[in-house]
Amino acid sequence: MRNYDLDFLKKFSLVLGFLVLVALGLILLSRYLHTLVPPEVAPQAAQRTEARIAPVGAVYAGATGAAAQAAAAAAATASASSQAAYGGTLDGSVIFNNLCTGCHTSGAGGAPTLDQAHWATRLPQGKDVLHKHAIDGFTGSTGVMPARGGNPGLTDAQVIAAVDWMLDNLK
Repeated sequence: MRNYDLDFLKKFSLVLGFLVLVALGLILLSRYLHTLVPPEVAPQAAQRTEARIAPVGAVYAGATGAAAQAAAAAAATASASSQAAYGGTLDGSVIFNNLCTGCHTSGAGGAPTLDQAHWATRLPQGKDVLHKHAIDGFTGSTGVMPARGGNPGLTDAQVIAAVDWMLDNLK
């Protein structure tokens, strides 16, 4: 090799070494800067945190507070009635035709149909027992009555209305 070739290799090696040091320095600097930036919070985690620290109640004071309290109570009532089955109706025929008719028309699962013969052993127990069995459910020797007719969205008053409608319409 000639002298100028060795001189070129020496200078080229120095330039390459300098560039490697600069690249390593930039890598270390970027890693350090990355640790300074806080990590992003997942939206689900933020929602859970907000739900956990949300206020439990509200304070209503004065005339404006009374109006706000009345509005909150009306909104709560509307929300509760919208979650009740069949719009919260207490019309026993609507509930029977939408839910009870499946079993009490065909006699499925030992359900008594709307004729006196099937109710002869049940009627002497009284309405309170029949209401309780319809609300809480009942398993007897002749069949099974699921709690609330299998619809947990029914209120006690709706179940009682449906049972009373059935009793009033026995043939």
